[in-house]
Parts: sequence; C-alpha cells; structure tokens
Amino acid sequence: MSVLPVVLWPDARLKQVCAPVAGEDMAALAADMLDTMYAAPGRGLAGPQVGVMRRIFVMDAGWKQGTPSPRICLDPVITPLGDDLATMEEGCLSIPDRPVRMTRPARVRLDYTDETGTARSIELSGAEAAIAQHEADHLDGRLIIDDQPEPFPA
Repeated sequence: MSVLPVVLWPDARLKQVCAPVAGEDMAALAADMLDTMYAAPGRGLAGPQVGVMRRIFVMDAGWKQGTPSPRICLDPVITPLGDDLATMEEGCLSIPDRPVRMTRPARVRLDYTDETGTARSIELSGAEAAIAQHEADHLDGRLIIDDQPEPFPA
C-alpha cells in the first residue's frame, strides 16, 4: 500500500464525470486511497482526487476521534431522506486551506458496492452524510467552490 499524490484544483480532472467501476477489482486502489486519506489527513477521498476517473470513494468519519470505521464505496448512489438540511464547514484535500460552508440534506441513504463486491445500503446523518455527499459530488465533477460567488477572496 502507498500514499498517492492528490490532484489539486484547478486540475481539469476534478471537473469530469467519472465512469462506473462495474465490477472491476479495486481493492489495491482502495487500500492506497485509504492510506492517502489518512496521511493527508482527511475523512474522505474520491477517485478523481488521485487521478482515477472511476466512481470510487473512501471515507472514515470517526478515525480522527479514535473510532475508525473505513468505508470503501464503489458506484455509490446518494438519496436524500426527508427535507431537513444541515449546514457544515467542509474542507477538501484537492482545495487545501479553503473551507466552505455547505448546506446539504441532513440524512441520506448511501447505496454502493463494497470492496468484496457486496451490495450495501446504509442510512447516514451528521458528518457521515456530509462526507458521503461531498465525495459523491467529486464523482460527478462538482466541487465545494462551484456555488460560491467568490470562492477565493483576495
């Protein structure tokens, strides 16, 4: 396992829509992505952030608080649950030192395939929901700065 270089904004790959994984073996890449995420140190990392234009992301909402729970998500689909919204400050490993306040659905269902090929469906809230939505946005070429009128004040 190794730490991969993180693609930084304004690299054009960060604005591309990723192709499905569709059953390919992504175990080695996922392990490298987890190593990279922990080394960064972040709580989520998507394929395009390491130059892999596939629908894969890794996340671990609790490791910084001492409760690691890594999740590898292949071909994820996010579905909002309810109308409640939550606003949180989000950072991005590809846009270092530029946090943005984001408003997103407070609860979501995350459907994905894990690294063993098993289909999973879980409900997420709080930081986990925000992280999953942030990483899924990367797979669709969306960044936290896209809706900001002036993302980088002088």
